[in-house]
Amino acid sequence: MPGSGLGPRRPWDGRRIVLGVTGGIAAYKSVQLARDLTRLGATVDVALTRGAQNFVQPLSFEGITGRPALTELFSTDGAALHLKLGQEADVVCVAPATADFLARAAQGRANDLLTTTLLATRAPIVLCPAMNDRMYAHPQTQANIAHLREALSYRIAGPAVGPLAFGEGEGPGRMLEPGDIIQEVGRALAPSSSLSGTHVLVTAGPTREAIDPVRYVGNRSSGRMGFALATAAWRRGARVTLVSGPVALEDPYGVEIVRVETAREMFDAVSNSIPKVDVSIFAAAVADFRPDHVSESKLKRAELGPETTVSLVQNPDVARDTMEFRRGGSIAVGFALETADLVENSWKKLESKRFDLIVANDANEAGVGFEVETNRVTLLTAGGAAEDVPLSSKHEVAEIILDRIALLSGSGQ
Repeated sequence: MPGSGLGPRRPWDGRRIVLGVTGGIAAYKSVQLARDLTRLGATVDVALTRGAQNFVQPLSFEGITGRPALTELFSTDGAALHLKLGQEADVVCVAPATADFLARAAQGRANDLLTTTLLATRAPIVLCPAMNDRMYAHPQTQANIAHLREALSYRIAGPAVGPLAFGEGEGPGRMLEPGDIIQEVGRALAPSSSLSGTHVLVTAGPTREAIDPVRYVGNRSSGRMGFALATAAWRRGARVTLVSGPVALEDPYGVEIVRVETAREMFDAVSNSIPKVDVSIFAAAVADFRPDHVSESKLKRAELGPETTVSLVQNPDVARDTMEFRRGGSIAVGFALETADLVENSWKKLESKRFDLIVANDANEAGVGFEVETNRVTLLTAGGAAEDVPLSSKHEVAEIILDRIALLSGSGQ
């Protein structure tokens, strides 16, 4: 899960999730999944099959969710427990979903608490397959998955390709990691949005402009804001292309990422994508200048003497110089990091670069801007009033920005 700390966060906060756990070795990951969903603010009811209890115990889930783990179809909670679970759930997620469970779900079986809950719910259902690669490749398993996806509209998340159980090598069949499953659940929870089915372009991070093979001109951008925007847009149903400079962040799940280093590389990548997108969000901190000459070998202090000069030339302005390539009717969003006259300078930038929305923040304010998890911004729209957003996590700021983009597109949430 991107971000160093988890806390209540959209779209998981306040939602009810039924987490089904079946009898596969990947069940140990479901303990972490339940914990992280709970920390994100969700109420998590865990339903374990009999097979799952051979790998993980109900007490483990009770200790991290604060709720009793459920194992029996008929129990002191009432014979209609599956109806209650299904009716109250906002999402049902089964992780891991074994080959046997997929077969029973495809057939509409109702022989335990989890399968009856699937039949009783009208909430989105996310299934996370996990098995060895031979079982996954079997025609019957593939037919079951196709039926679940196409006929029943269940969401199939994964599997991943990687190491399987001990002695089984590597291949397709590995359950997705908990952080990726959380994003799949988040996409199922996200409200219907005007971004669904659109193509969104986001730029993020710094650029590095080489002085020699060792040194470069750059800035302290971490890329967190752009990555949060890309991830949140994907959860709202968009296809997302993220053009990122050098950052120390994991690639966001579900997002197409284009790695670049210099401003000119970012300009080329954006020029290639922007004619095809519905929304472009320029969150990168692109270097305005680059060294006029790049040394092919490391510059030596002894050879340079006590003083040296690096001659700089202008880089492309990625947002301004790609304006002509924007698709008609698309929405463009810019960022402005200022040290003085924040609103005045941001208005000028909005007008000169023909942005529909600009996100302005003050580089002098503590807890804002580069290398931190939080941001406090002012949102400016063409022909609108300035809107101050209080200090919030960058994840929440990303959600608010996307709310405004949805309004600009004409259909809101």
